[in-house]
Amino acid sequence: MVNAFRVLTTALLLCCAAPVLAQGTNVTFGAITQDTSLPVEVTADNLAVDQSSGTAVFTGNVMIGQGEMRLTAARVLVTYKSQNAGIAKLEATGGVTLVTGQDAAEAERADYSIDSGEIEMSGNVLLTQGNSALTAEKMFVNLRNGTARMSGRVKTILQTGNN
Repeated sequence: MVNAFRVLTTALLLCCAAPVLAQGTNVTFGAITQDTSLPVEVTADNLAVDQSSGTAVFTGNVMIGQGEMRLTAARVLVTYKSQNAGIAKLEATGGVTLVTGQDAAEAERADYSIDSGEIEMSGNVLLTQGNSALTAEKMFVNLRNGTARMSGRVKTILQTGNN
């Protein structure tokens, strides 16, 4: 379903109108800003913990929730801060989807730095916001202020309102 949506959206972007191409663009992301101090809830089919490296690997139908934000992926590597002081970062791979408010983004990979509240999504990024869609190679999301920056062959269709 997600792949069919991606193919359909990309086809519409490329075929229905002349796309706007740029090397980078700034967009808003999320109807609300994200409180990065909220607890992170993770569910998955499997979990492997490595105490010596301070990591945990969640695999199979992984879903991460923090406040209103949801992130899903096939695999998520969690790196903990020293002395069990919380989570330092999350590395999600395999069909990553990030949803907050009415916005949704898909990519091959997402790296989330908990302390900074920044997510870097890479690999065939697709951002949908209502009827609008943007594609790029990378997207950098700042959850604290609800902004995002896209780079690497950004493509979109700008609606004129005359349709």
